Amino acid sequence: MSLDCGYWPSILSAAAVSAAATSISELRATPLGLVWLERRPQEKGRGVLVRQGQDLLAAPWSVRSRVNEYGGGAYWCHGDQIYFVNDTDQGIYALGEPHPTLIYQAANTRFADGCADPWRDRLLCVEEVLLPEGRSQQSLVAISLSGKRTSLRTGAGFYAAPRLSPEGKTLVWLQWSAPQMPWDGCELWGAMVRSDGSLGTPYRIAGGREESVQQPQWQGDTLYYISDRSGWWNLYRYRDGHHAPIWQASYDAGVPLWVFGQSTYALVNAETAVFTYSDRGLWRLAVVGLTSGEWHTLATDYTEVHSLVRLSDRTVAFIASSPLLPPHIGQFNLEDGTTTPLQPIASPLPPEWISQPELIAFPTTDGATAYGFFYPPQNPQVQPPSRPPLIVRSHGGPTAASGTGLDLRIQFWTSRGFAVLDVNYRGSTGYGRAYRNALRGQWGVVDVADCVAGAQYLVAQGRVAGDRLAIRGSSAGGYTTLCALTFTQVFHVGASYYGIGDLLRLLKETHAFEAHYFDQLIAPYPEGADLYRQRSPLYHADCLTCPVIFFQGLKDVVVPPSQAEQMVAALQAKGIPVEYYTFAEEGHGFRQSSTIATALEAELKFYQRHLLKST
Repeated sequence: MSLDCGYWPSILSAAAVSAAATSISELRATPLGLVWLERRPQEKGRGVLVRQGQDLLAAPWSVRSRVNEYGGGAYWCHGDQIYFVNDTDQGIYALGEPHPTLIYQAANTRFADGCADPWRDRLLCVEEVLLPEGRSQQSLVAISLSGKRTSLRTGAGFYAAPRLSPEGKTLVWLQWSAPQMPWDGCELWGAMVRSDGSLGTPYRIAGGREESVQQPQWQGDTLYYISDRSGWWNLYRYRDGHHAPIWQASYDAGVPLWVFGQSTYALVNAETAVFTYSDRGLWRLAVVGLTSGEWHTLATDYTEVHSLVRLSDRTVAFIASSPLLPPHIGQFNLEDGTTTPLQPIASPLPPEWISQPELIAFPTTDGATAYGFFYPPQNPQVQPPSRPPLIVRSHGGPTAASGTGLDLRIQFWTSRGFAVLDVNYRGSTGYGRAYRNALRGQWGVVDVADCVAGAQYLVAQGRVAGDRLAIRGSSAGGYTTLCALTFTQVFHVGASYYGIGDLLRLLKETHAFEAHYFDQLIAPYPEGADLYRQRSPLYHADCLTCPVIFFQGLKDVVVPPSQAEQMVAALQAKGIPVEYYTFAEEGHGFRQSSTIATALEAELKFYQRHLLKST
């Protein structure tokens, strides 16, 4: 059968995509079994604690931290006791029957990334107090199980990962201050814990303005951590005042600290660690000897792996996915070298419907090379053309990366006859510090150039139609999308999900965590005000000549609705076709199934009207 691309009959509806959009994260091991967090769009984005497939919290309880707005580290365990942050009041609760018990809550205060201190019957965590004019103050605090709060450490702009040594004698943590972001420069600090629970004189262990440290973990009196001092996020050991590299290679075994509680390695026993690393955006599972440094990559089909946790001296659990399988819990056994799913897992799509990614590297500006994953159209009922329309996806962050685990949001397009290019432009993580730093001062320039170069590369190869090119992105990816549509004439239509149009206004409206992020991405302000205006699509809307569709959550405090509203008004004034969808109960990142489905259906119809009208 031959049909026009974009109109192919697909078994994958927008409703099916949204129904399967449950995410799993924050895997933890307890004596009673593995626990993880599920975010369920069909329950309006509720965060549900799950143990071995059984819900531990009923509605309306929802586990979510809002520290730094992006959260993460929303619950922690001690033995079989679980403590969590409740979304609605950001209070800390102890899980129990018949209902959770409130331990501590304060107005305009949030908590994240905790650990238990059983020697003193308290919890240690990051506290964020919201201040006027979008500012905040962070501290490391102790919360006793009777509800008393004690400040442990203040002074830095931001904190993360308080981790107590096994004997309870030393506390370590991460800290950084503006204008640094944690992937630019982050420090690992430590202090002795006095008998009264206060901290002794703090001392810096590792990190600096041009070294990003993350994920401290204790094993006995030895501290392990990840640092990019070599130019790559590699694994190190700290003991008796001395540092030693454990695993060194030209790969990243770390991820940007956008959310708390991430884990890319697990200390299995005194001799061995299991970790994951990025090979040009493909995540591999590997084993390393903690003494010898010898390592090898495991033969698995997984291409995305995260949330590694130790189960025993021989086993590790993790969250993984592949181009054919959605995210699920997997286990690795050191004795026989096997990886198996925790429970039977099936693909939500038959294999013949799944477009599998092809890693491509292509030349871009300044003699550089950029990367992406190309998905050709795939539908067993239709004969694909040689030059399908192309949708370029620009990921958010911008210091993030696209992976290759099965994503039905991509398959929604490929099953209808679109090709998709998921671009990991310069600035993306997983390609080393130099690649990440290439975006410094160049946001809105090199990311746009790489999206353009990727599309032109595929056109030149004859793999896509040069007259039917679309670009879409969310958040920072929405900014890249709007820049590409404004400052180049390559794309014919675009979709912005809570994207940025006015950098100058966003400086005054965004939240504390990213308030100085633009100092690195654009230039310090106000000295660089002219550059901010030069890079803002809103002030050059006269250059934008193609149709654009916008999607915006009205509760978004990261990229407020005013950003979309200004762009929509500017395009309407020019008479350019524009559509604007708002969602009253959504914030930054859509969480509800109805929103996800509505947006996908609207975007498809928009492309059919404005990109495919000549077919």
